[in-house]
Formats: sequence, structure tokens, C-alpha cells
Amino acid sequence: MKAVVCETLGGPEVLVVRDLPDPPPPGPGEVQVRILARGAQYVDVLQVAGTYQTKPEMPFIPGGEAAGEIVAVGADVTAFKPGDRVMSRHSGGAFKTLGNTKASHCDPLPAALTLEEGAVFRGAYATAYYALVQKGRMKPGEWVLIHGAAGGIGVSAIQIAKLYGARVIATASTAEKRDACLALGADHAIAYRGGFRDQVKELTGGKGVDIVYDPIGAEVFDESMRCLNWGARLLILGFLGGAPALAKTNHLLIKGAEAIGVWIGGLGMNEPEVAEANMQILLGLAAEGKLKPAISHRFPLEQASACLQAIIDRAVIGKAVLVG
Repeated sequence: MKAVVCETLGGPEVLVVRDLPDPPPPGPGEVQVRILARGAQYVDVLQVAGTYQTKPEMPFIPGGEAAGEIVAVGADVTAFKPGDRVMSRHSGGAFKTLGNTKASHCDPLPAALTLEEGAVFRGAYATAYYALVQKGRMKPGEWVLIHGAAGGIGVSAIQIAKLYGARVIATASTAEKRDACLALGADHAIAYRGGFRDQVKELTGGKGVDIVYDPIGAEVFDESMRCLNWGARLLILGFLGGAPALAKTNHLLIKGAEAIGVWIGGLGMNEPEVAEANMQILLGLAAEGKLKPAISHRFPLEQASACLQAIIDRAVIGKAVLVG
């Protein structure tokens, strides 16, 4: 099999393509997947750089989620058979052409999704649903401010918020990305550089937003604290803007607001039954055509370095995928 391997830590240029031995036949509870599409995300950039919160042993194959075709199943696996098209998670890395994984880490690919869309579906939509519906307790008619809205978990948040009846203000760095957010369903799209508080206040009739969905942090988090309605929930999803921000507790007190951490990996580890129930809901919505990933960049597997560089350069709208 072919695989993209990180043998030394650094930028995307450190990745190399290797011919590796095929994995052994799948064991009990496992399936073997011919991987045809792989989602690439900022987590992969951080792991290759050695700055993510979990650090795989070196050398390692990046990538967590994929889609492809089952080629073999373990003796006790009854949910799948060879030839089934699936969305799969791969803790041993997805940037390869053949991989074993637990059958419980696979879901049938909904007919409404392509393999490429299936490869980028799980993480983004699971994050947005868990954040907005469960941690954020989003209600119809509420105002939701989504930062980094043209990114992978931003696009999914726009779609989830609108599907559940919220009103969305999306922030993005360029006019092209803001236009994309509007096309994807956001009610308003504004720039965040140079300040956004006054625009948010004007759009919400002076009240502020009920939910902030923030994967950026830093000064974006600080200004978001000044955009809160009474009883607002500020969802912390990451720190793409740099160092973690410091929540000013006086603002939270005055607004009766909450700052809530959202880590989708933690949900899977601590409440796997909730994570699985959420995914079944999301797959049902995808099968009905109500959720559909946006993919702006496609690269062959051999160009994984270029793919991760596009993510670093913030050129991607929605998701980037490695194919072949």
C-alpha cells in the first residue's frame, strides 16, 4: 500500500510518500477498508508539527477520517460485507490506501453523499451538532455568531444552526469566504478583522448574540465577550488565532453567560453512546439531503504536503480532501 508518513516533525514539507506492507487480514471486530478519499484538517497540521495535544509515536501516518470500500471483514463482523461503501475512522492514520479499523468505527455511506463528502463528514458535523445543540442548547430564533465560518467546522455549524431554526451571523476573513457563507445559508456575513462588535449589535437590535461558536480564540474571543445577550453561551472550540484567551469573568457575571469548552474527542472517550447516537442523527439528516459538506480543494494522496499547506494558508473553504 501507499502511505503518507511523518518521519520528522515540522511543516507539511516533511511528509513523505512510502510503499509499505499491506496490513494483515482484519482481526475480530475489525474490517479492512480500501481507502479512496481522506479528509484533511488543521489537527493534521498540528500533529505533523508536534504541537497538538495528543502526540502519536514517530513515525506516523496522519489523518483520522476517510471513506472507501470494505475489502475484508473479521470472522465475527456481521454489520458489513466486502463491497460495502463506508465512512471510517482510522486511529492508525488515514493517509494511506488500505487500512484496518474497528467495525464500530465505520458507518454506511449515505447514498446522498459522494465518497469525498463522506470522508469529511464525521468530524465536522459531529463537532457542530454537539457544540450547538447539546452544549449550546440552541433554540429556534436565537442569534448564533459563528467565527471561522468558511472553515470545515464553520460550514457545518452554519448548516446545523439554520436547520434547527437559528439566525446566523458568520464571520470570515475575505469577501470570497463571506459570499460562500451566505450561499451556504448564513443570514449575515461580516469581517472580523478590525472589529465586529458594532455590526453584531446592530444586526441583533442591540441585544447581542445568544451563542458564540469560536474556534479562533485570542482577540476574537475577547471581542465576542462584548457581543453577548443575557444568558448567552460562548462555545470554545479551539485556538486558531494563537494562544488561548482569558475569559473575563466580570462580563460573564453581568450577562449571566457561560463559557463552555467543546472537545469532540472528549465526548467520544467519555460518552461514546452519546457520540454514536449523535452520528446516527446526523447520518439520517445527510441521507435526507439536509446536510452536505462543502469541498473547495481536492489533491491526490501524493500531494498531501500541498493539501496541508492550503489549510495553513487558509485557502480552503469548507474542507480539503485527498483522493486516490
